[in-house]
Amino acid sequence: MRNLIIGLILIVSTSCGGNNKEDKSTFASGEFKEWAQTPPMGWNSWDCYGPTVEEHEVKANADYMAEKLKEYGWEYIVVDIRWFVENDKAGGYNQTDPIYVLDEYGRYQPAINRFSSAKDGKGFKELADYIHDKGLKFGIHIMRGIPTEAVERKLPIKGTDGITADQIYSTEMQCQWLRDNYTIVADKAGAQEYYNSIFDMYADWGVDFVKIDDVSRPYHKAEIELIRNAMDQCGRPMVLSLSPGQTPLSEAEHVKEHANMWRMVDDVWDLWRDIKHLLDVAQGWYPYIAPGTWPDCDMIPLGRISIRGERGEDRMTRLTKDEQYTLMTLFTIFRSPLMFGGDLPSNDDFTLSLLTNKEVLRMHRESTAVSQLLQDDTKVIITSRNLKTNEVYLALFNISDSETLDISVNLKDIGLNGDIKVTNMWTGESLGKVSNNFTQKLQPHASGLYILKP
Repeated sequence: MRNLIIGLILIVSTSCGGNNKEDKSTFASGEFKEWAQTPPMGWNSWDCYGPTVEEHEVKANADYMAEKLKEYGWEYIVVDIRWFVENDKAGGYNQTDPIYVLDEYGRYQPAINRFSSAKDGKGFKELADYIHDKGLKFGIHIMRGIPTEAVERKLPIKGTDGITADQIYSTEMQCQWLRDNYTIVADKAGAQEYYNSIFDMYADWGVDFVKIDDVSRPYHKAEIELIRNAMDQCGRPMVLSLSPGQTPLSEAEHVKEHANMWRMVDDVWDLWRDIKHLLDVAQGWYPYIAPGTWPDCDMIPLGRISIRGERGEDRMTRLTKDEQYTLMTLFTIFRSPLMFGGDLPSNDDFTLSLLTNKEVLRMHRESTAVSQLLQDDTKVIITSRNLKTNEVYLALFNISDSETLDISVNLKDIGLNGDIKVTNMWTGESLGKVSNNFTQKLQPHASGLYILKP
């Protein structure tokens, strides 16, 4: 009996999360896929605030999400790049004399002049608590590697016996567009411990989502494996997002075993050419759309963007209404993660309607067997199916720049026979019954999204 009691104590002590290394859970291989069984949905600060977002702006977006979007499945609030720099600027990055905030172990800390609740070494704990109290989840962006300042100051790596940052870095493959970090040499003693130390800290803060940049293009396999190991040992479920694209299709098998979502393309902005590029690149990724692992179309550049952003002036999105429907139709039928990039409190009614269509979001959440039926120079046809309701979803895209098109689908090609009831998903309008062929006339850059029911 005594041995049985001791055994039960050991089981409990190793299966419960905690702040100390000895009490933390270690997640089983592949268990991370449970954290994102449906595509993650949330808000990210990049498109509207670039590297300058402040705590009050994060809270304002969280308040809006809790009030107007949470009931539709939106839940993540993500602070994007360089939250640890005190003197960054709108419209780009301050790369000449950035003032970094690090702790004694070379780990970035939130800049207190932007995130006042981080004072006294609290990090993002209070901001995460604020967001959790609203029933939402909290995320952050980080760069691959170890801070250059930690290397220069030879700061110790937590969890090691005297290993310092200058012993695990390399200048090879350093990020070309942002020089904050050096590459971590994966097989060096202390490399895994450094990543463990930052994810342990994020777990203590209450982080639920981590977007890691400069890791997919080129594809840093060794560091991705360090990151996966660190997340699995930290004791807290966190969604892992890899950025930016293009993630190489040749690494599809590896990435789906290490990340919940990964970028297919570079940054998507409010430009038609970016939507067309997405449609092209997406063609190789349909087989990898699966619960827990999602090819990512990038953020949604709708609503009010670039308030202090990287590209262009403060504006409402430059995409026309037809193009906005097309973007949202692609993102939802493809089952991409949905990370809204505009400032939520600035939404107009039309933008809000794009984020709260129950039927479209049910398709995004529940559909299976997403596949492309056709793509040529002027049109794209994508379909999927809801096994719970026996509905078929159909998306038609006119990608021509000047030609109005009749786009037609033979219903037998999507497994349907007889009289089929058709409904426009964006408007809720019934289009009656059709048989044999379904045809719609679409203007240039326009699209249609339909439910087909036997």
